[in-house]
Amino acid sequence: MNLFRSEEHARRWKMFKPEMEKTLRPLSFWADLFSEQLFRQRGRPDYMTWLRSNEGRESIASLWARMP
Repeated sequence: MNLFRSEEHARRWKMFKPEMEKTLRPLSFWADLFSEQLFRQRGRPDYMTWLRSNEGRESIASLWARMP
């Protein structure tokens, strides 16, 4: 993930791809997104099993629903 001062600054970046414009969001959006259960549970010794549980599946669905 790249962090820019503004959307305009990101658009001027030489590697900017117009099809990725929908992902331009404020830092607060990305911080909130990456604080979802899916990411907070990664330290669990049973993380892979947890992902296949109902709670894990709900967490994945919640994350995808919020993605731009």
